[in-house]
Amino acid sequence: MKILIVENEIYLAQSISTKLTELGHNCEVATTIKDAIKDEEFNAVLLSTNISGQNFYPVIEHYQSAIVILMVTYVSNDTVSGPLKAGADDYILKPFMIEELIRKLNHLQDYISFKKENETYRSYIDHLLKKKPPQEITAKTKLPVLLRVNYQKNADAIVFKYAQDYNESFTFISLDDADAISQLRKIQESELIYLINFQNLKKSDKLKILSLIQNRRVILSTTDMNDICEGDIECIDVKNDEGVFEKGDILSIENYVKYIIVKYQNKFPDTELSKKLGISRKSLWEKRKKYGISKKK
Repeated sequence: MKILIVENEIYLAQSISTKLTELGHNCEVATTIKDAIKDEEFNAVLLSTNISGQNFYPVIEHYQSAIVILMVTYVSNDTVSGPLKAGADDYILKPFMIEELIRKLNHLQDYISFKKENETYRSYIDHLLKKKPPQEITAKTKLPVLLRVNYQKNADAIVFKYAQDYNESFTFISLDDADAISQLRKIQESELIYLINFQNLKKSDKLKILSLIQNRRVILSTTDMNDICEGDIECIDVKNDEGVFEKGDILSIENYVKYIIVKYQNKFPDTELSKKLGISRKSLWEKRKKYGISKKK
C-alpha cells in the first residue's frame, strides 16, 4: 500500500514509516498539514490529531478516497468523534503495536474492496430487474422448486427478485462444478440455495440432486424445458421467447444450437431439424447427449 503518515513527532513518524516499509509498504511522511495536502493519491493516510495549532480536517476532506486512520493520544469528540463524522475511517491509540495498525489497515482495505464488489453486483441486479421477470416466486411457493426456462437470465431474474423482495441472501452453486454435490452437502438446511445448469447432468446425477434437495430451501434451474421433475418438487415452466433474442443480446453458436434443439425438437422430426441446423442426425444426437437434452417419445 502507498501510505501517507501525517505526524509532527518526527521520530515517531520515521519509526512507523520504517516498520511499514519493512513489511513492503511505500511510505511518505508529512510533518505539517500544508505538506500533507499533495497532488497524488494514497491508499491510506495515518493522521495524527494532536498536531498543535493545526486544523487537520482538510486532510480528511482531501483524501476522501483513501483509508484514513486517526492516531490519537486520548479519545474525545475533538480527536475521534468529530473526525469520524467528517469521513475518517478508524482510530488507533498511541502508543500502539505495528501489528495492530496493520490489522486495521487490512480490515479496512478488505471492507472497501467488498463494498465496491457489492455495489457492482447490486448495479447488475438492478439492471437485471429493470424488466419484470416473466414469472415470480413468492413466500407461498413451496420449496424446493425447479424452474424450467428457455433462457438462463429468466431464472436469474426470478431468483434475484425473490431475494430482493424478501431481503434474503442465498448460496449460488453451478452444477457444472466438479464439487457441486460436496458444496451442497456442506450448506445448512435452513439456508436458501440457487442451483443452475441442471440440464448438463446425466440422468443418474439429476436423480441424485433431486434426492439431495428434498425438503430443502432450494431453487433449481434448467434450460431444458423437458427436464425431469420427480419427487416432492414443484416444477414451474417459464417461457419467454422474446428474452432469448432481446435487442443487444447475442448468443454463442453453441447456445443458439442448444436453444433451437430444445425449442423445436418436438415440432420437427430429427431428419428435418438436423437439416435446418446444417448438421447430420448423428451430430444432432451427439449434441443432445452433450447438452443433456432429453426428447419426449
